[in-house]
Amino acid sequence: MDLALATGIQALSGIATLLLISLGLAIVFGMMRVINLAHGEFLMLGAYSAVLAVQAGVNLWVAMLVVAPLCVGLLGVLVERLVIRRLYGRMVDTMLATWGLSLGLVGAVTMVFGNTVAGFSAPLGSVQIGAYSTSGYGLFLIAATAVLLAAVWAVLRFTQAGLIARGTMQNAGMAAALGVPTERVYALSFAAGAAVSGLAGALIAPMSGVVPTMGTAYIARSFITVITGGAAMLAGTSSAAGLLGSVNTLGTFATTPVLGEVLMLVVAIVLLRLLPQGITGRFFRRSL
Repeated sequence: MDLALATGIQALSGIATLLLISLGLAIVFGMMRVINLAHGEFLMLGAYSAVLAVQAGVNLWVAMLVVAPLCVGLLGVLVERLVIRRLYGRMVDTMLATWGLSLGLVGAVTMVFGNTVAGFSAPLGSVQIGAYSTSGYGLFLIAATAVLLAAVWAVLRFTQAGLIARGTMQNAGMAAALGVPTERVYALSFAAGAAVSGLAGALIAPMSGVVPTMGTAYIARSFITVITGGAAMLAGTSSAAGLLGSVNTLGTFATTPVLGEVLMLVVAIVLLRLLPQGITGRFFRRSL
């Protein structure tokens, strides 16, 4: 019983991590249809922001929950205004531009900080479950992901800003005709996605370590999760993260981490073959 509970918590932690790293991309790609290949670098910059803030004496929780999303969100505004704004509707150009941005960010951070591992230890220690123990920070990560998902859903579902953002993404011309400042909406939406990515990077930093190339470990999994989820941004990403995260965690327990990743990719390929429009192309169609 204790082993089953500890294993279940580990599986939930893996699902939460996958959902957390994918949520910012779900906003930028799932809602705005912008293929942001620099998403992994936004995660990396969030992690470095938290590390530098902690080294400067800022409280650990403030560094992770406030400083990191604020810094990356401000960068998102700058990137949208200077790069993305001129490329809406041009997917290939967007891919090339964000890929170049990704390489530039990795190179710049490597020049400044070197290619050594930085970071800080995970707070909260361990939690004893009978004869087994699990990470207290893993439990926090599960709770934080649930709160963040609920907050994003509530903003998009119940606030005027969320309604305007969804309406603008669906029909920018009509929104502009009704007096909505569409350029500002696009900028703020991209910044929100970047801020969520920065928050995710800071939250996973204690578990993964922080290096300039850490984004490459997450970008593929993020895109696989969002694409497998389908058109419904939150319901699709959540359901895909639940399925693929479970497969990855169970595969890792049964075999090795590498085979767990391979099994997750195989399941995603089979799922997209059976459901070309993703999970929400057939299920949860009316969900957000």
